Amino acid sequence: MSERPIVGKVTPDAQSAITAVRRSHERLQAVVEPLTADQLRGRSYATDWTIAQVLSHLGSGAQISALVLDAALAGRPAPDPTAFAAIWDTWNAKTPDQQASDALPADRALVEAYEALDADQHRQLRVTFGPMELDAAGMARLRLGEHAVHTWDVAVALDPAATVDGVAVGELIDGLGGLVGFVAKPTGTSIRLRITTHDPKREIVLDVDDSVQLGGWDGQEQLPRLSLPAEAFLRLVYGRLDPDHTPPTQADGVDLDQLRTVFPGF
Repeated sequence: MSERPIVGKVTPDAQSAITAVRRSHERLQAVVEPLTADQLRGRSYATDWTIAQVLSHLGSGAQISALVLDAALAGRPAPDPTAFAAIWDTWNAKTPDQQASDALPADRALVEAYEALDADQHRQLRVTFGPMELDAAGMARLRLGEHAVHTWDVAVALDPAATVDGVAVGELIDGLGGLVGFVAKPTGTSIRLRITTHDPKREIVLDVDDSVQLGGWDGQEQLPRLSLPAEAFLRLVYGRLDPDHTPPTQADGVDLDQLRTVFPGF
């Protein structure tokens, strides 16, 4: 991405992002293929959606992402979002079994389209999508964030110990700076704290005031501190770090419940 809205510093390597999308697809396939009809109709972590509905969302999202990629390859702006309504209507009309059976092929087709891009396209592709200007790496990472987290929504409904794939976390962790501006909800209380993650290791300053921002820690400022796995921090930002799915953390002057309120999920 030219990662304008989604990141601080992000490696521009499109190939690593595409490889992570492939890996996330394969993880989703491994989780979903053994499921029974009853399990598909069971609740996912996204409490308003069944597992089949999560798969429907990923299937429709794959088709929309393919339209965005096609526009980039043709040098056109991305389609107007009003064009997506017909895709959503089609997927919403499917039975749960159809949603599940059709999602993986649609997802695979998008992965293969990303994998077919050559080195010149990795460097040269550009498309404007809403407020974002995306390159090939950005398109792949935008899909990866949605895909890896929704794959977790399915996996954790079946295994409470499931985590977001570590390769995806490594690709996404440095891109959270722009995302928080879209998804965080200031609570009226000012917060400034240092967040230390591991796997991978990062030092991040979270500022909550009239807006919410992430920045780098200067190594000097003394701040309240939260230490946790990068995977857990990613899920916090995505509104998926409830007490039942929180790994061991170290909090010094930090109210984790207050942070959960800042990041209610989307």
